[in-house]
This record gives sequence, C-alpha cells and structure tokens, in this order.
Amino acid sequence: MDTRSKQHIALISVHGDPAVEIGKEEAGGQNVYVRQVGEALAAQGWHVDMFTRKASTQQPSIVEHAPRCRTIRLTAGPEAFVPRQEIFEYCGEFLEELLKFQQQAGFEYSLVHSNYWLSASVGMEWKQRQSIKQVHVYHSLGAVKYQSVDNIPAIANTRLAIEKKVLETSERTVATSPQEREHLRSLVSTIGNVDIIPCGTDIRRFGAIDNIEARQKLGIEADEKVIFYVGRFDPRKGIETLVRAVGSSQLRGKSKLKLIIGGGSRPGESDGIERVRIEGIIAELGMSEFTIFPGRIGDDLLPTYYAAADVCVVPSHYEPFGLVAIEAMASGTPVVASDVGGLQFTVVPEQTGLLVPPKDDAAFAKAIDRILSNPDWRNQLGYWARTRVENQFSWDGVAHQLGELYSKLLEKPAKTLAQSGA
Repeated sequence: MDTRSKQHIALISVHGDPAVEIGKEEAGGQNVYVRQVGEALAAQGWHVDMFTRKASTQQPSIVEHAPRCRTIRLTAGPEAFVPRQEIFEYCGEFLEELLKFQQQAGFEYSLVHSNYWLSASVGMEWKQRQSIKQVHVYHSLGAVKYQSVDNIPAIANTRLAIEKKVLETSERTVATSPQEREHLRSLVSTIGNVDIIPCGTDIRRFGAIDNIEARQKLGIEADEKVIFYVGRFDPRKGIETLVRAVGSSQLRGKSKLKLIIGGGSRPGESDGIERVRIEGIIAELGMSEFTIFPGRIGDDLLPTYYAAADVCVVPSHYEPFGLVAIEAMASGTPVVASDVGGLQFTVVPEQTGLLVPPKDDAAFAKAIDRILSNPDWRNQLGYWARTRVENQFSWDGVAHQLGELYSKLLEKPAKTLAQSGA
C-alpha cells in the first residue's frame, strides 16, 4: 500500500448523515461532529470519505464538501427515513455496499473512525474482513441512556454488547470528556485504550455577531430577556423542564421574557409529537404570548440566535458532550445546563454558566433568574465562556488531535480480536 493510500480515512455515521440539514429528524450533534471533523481533517491533508445511509431517493449519492472530503450515501434498506432503533438490521448490507465502493474506487482505507454503536458494528465487522484500524466515538452510551428511560427497547442488549466489544477491540476509543471516560470504565469495560479528545465548534462562525446587532436582525427588543433552547424535540432533551422553569420564573410579570425554542419538527414523526406536547404545556401555563418556535434554524442564522440570547439552556437528561453548550459559549452567551455527562466538562459553574440537577424545574428557574437579573455578571460569564471555547474547543484543534492519533495508530499493526482477548 503506497503512502497516499495510507492517507484515506473512512468516517462512518450510519444514521447521522453529515450532509443533511441540521435540525431535521434525528439530525443533531453527531451530524455536526462528523462533518466538521471530516472537513478539518481534509484541510490537514487526509483524504476523508464519510459514509452514511441513504434516506431518500432524492438525495445525491455523493456530496463533495471540500477538497479531499465528501459524504457517500450507501443504500442499505429502504431509501427512506428509518428511526435509528430500527437501522441495525441493515448494517450488514451497509458494509457490503461500502466494500463494493472501496473496490470500485481502487484503494483501501487504512483507518475507520466509527460514530455511535451502529457504526461500531460496521467497523468491527470490517476489521474481521480486512486489516484496518478502528477508532470509535460513542456519542451516546446505552449503559447511561437506559438508566434514565422507562421503556428499554428490544435492541438494548445488542447495543450494550456492541458497545462493550468495540471498547475492548478497537485500536482506540475517543471519549469527548473525562466524565464519558469514567462512564466507559465504570459501566462498560476496564479493557481497551481510551483517549480524551473533545468535540469542537467553529469559533470563526460563532461569535462573529454581537448581541445588539443580532437582536436587530431578529427583531428582538433591547429590553427583552431572551432564553434560548435549540435541539431536537425529544423527551430526553428536557424541554418540559425548561418550559416549567420559565413558567415559574420570579421575573415573570416583572420583566419582558421571551422564550425561544428552536429545532425542526415533522407532524406525525417523533419530534413533531413532542413539539405538540410541549406546546400544550406552554398553553396550559399561559406562556404562549412570549414563547416562539422558529422551527429548524439554518446554519446561517444559528449564530445570530445564540448571540441574541441572554442565556442558552441545555436541560438534557444526559449529554455525553453537549455541542449546543459550546456553540452558545463561543457566541459569548452563558449556559444553564443539566449537571450531567460532558456538560460537567464543557460548562464551568460560576465562570461560563451554571449547572443544575436534571429534571429539576425549580433549580433551573433559580439559575436562569440569577443570570437574567444580573446583566453585568451575565456579560462576564459570556466573556469567559468565549475564552474557554477559543482555548479548548475549536474544530481545528480537535482535528489536529485526531490526526495525531491516526498517525500514531497507522505506524502500528492492526489489533485483531484475538489479541484483544474478545
């Protein structure tokens, strides 16, 4: 294999299409991560192909993002949206199509960077078929997720087994925070190599507009207290906690509150159903007059919404990292977030925002009110938030760390399942 072919890297994100519009059904942080990492790695000289499942007959099979970086959509199962919990049965077909693409391309990939447990299964099967190194990022841990849900899905045992096996057999697992690494060790396995490389954000795009200009652009009055949420409509994202917290705010009736709940939704789909439920709670609490739903916020406007907000709230029941938090912080907006997972790493309490117990309406209300009631402190939090992101969470820095890891691994022979003891 020549030097050039060793530079071909495959990023697999079976259900999270890096070329899709963020905010659509099940499109969120993982999609952003794969796309941004891929483009930043390509800028460093790697040849990056990002493989995902084709979810529509209207989607192009190949999307060129930048020199040496493209998304390749493979047909595995129906060319239609399939919920992630139903995709596993198509992973074998996905790998077969990937191997066909590789053969037609006339080169072999030296390393596969898999994302989420579905992609982990593809990567591990690929390792059994060819000599290839595997780096894995979980994005979400079943062992943590299933602790906070009432109905555990039938696929749970399969997912947990795959998450354990990939930790023990991949050349390297990348945790995005010290908290995620601790969860891997305490809940998944003590076997396997784990590095910490955080997620990142585009520090040139977020933070390019200030609060005054952002509000003028969005038609928000200068004296309004703006509370912002953006993400999927999913019960695990804790939107109900946010709504009830704002509804019980001590500032309600004293200040001009504005609650903005951004994110895509489709009528009849899971996120559309959750939005209808949230709208019902807002109506019940008499909050409709000062709550707006802008829907999916495009990449061009998202930095403006962050900058216009006084506080960004991330009320998730669990987040392995929490990309929204660092996007807000990069925009100079302090964050109130659940005291869970990677949010404990990204948000520094009393310095870049506040952390509170998940699902605790009263605690969220108190934290939001503290920031909204102290504009000078809010500005100080925003300044230190931006500084923290600049120093630790740029995509260029993340990709540099990943590139260094790839180079180190490519100097060594591939790890076999027998060597790993699995």
